[in-house]
Amino acid sequence: MSEILLDILGWLWYMDDNLLTLLVYGGLAGTYLLVMPLLLFLYLKLRWYSCSSIERLLMYFGVFLFFPGLLLLAPFVNLRPRRRAMEG
Repeated sequence: MSEILLDILGWLWYMDDNLLTLLVYGGLAGTYLLVMPLLLFLYLKLRWYSCSSIERLLMYFGVFLFFPGLLLLAPFVNLRPRRRAMEG
C-alpha cells in the first residue's frame, strides 16, 4: 500500500506544473458547478418548509452564490411538491 502511495506522490512531484494547475482548476470548477449546487438542492428540498428566518436568509445566499451551477442542474432536478393524499 505504501509503495502505491509513494508512486502517486512521486508522480505528482514530477508532474508538469501546467497539468497540475489544470487539475486543480478543474476540481474547483467541478465543485462549484456540480457538487455544491447539488448539495444545496438537496438541502433546500429537505428544509424549505421548516426553516427559521436566519436559515432562510442563508438559503437565499447559497442560491445567489451557486446560481450558475443551479442553472446547470435545474433541468435534471425535480423539486415539485408531493401530491397530498385525499382523506375521506
